[in-house]
Amino acid sequence: MNMLAKFSRFLADGNIPNPGRNAPDQLTAKVNVVLGIAAWAGTAAGVAGVLITGAMMAISVKRGESSEHMSRLGMVLGGCVLVATAGPLVAFVFN
Repeated sequence: MNMLAKFSRFLADGNIPNPGRNAPDQLTAKVNVVLGIAAWAGTAAGVAGVLITGAMMAISVKRGESSEHMSRLGMVLGGCVLVATAGPLVAFVFN
């Protein structure tokens, strides 16, 4: 019998293991610290990106250059939205 048929039979029997969803408290605390640092770094990078893009826009206007800063600003703001909604989005998908 081929592998696909064996796997299909295994799924049909309903003997699929279902491990618990509770992680150890020590691991949960460490993961929360790492995710908190990553969220803070993402927010700081977004603020820095907006500030840098604004400074570049001001300099190019003073020089009389035309540049595509609005697309850069859109990318930075899109990244900010992604960082801000990452937690709720993952919670929505996995709950």
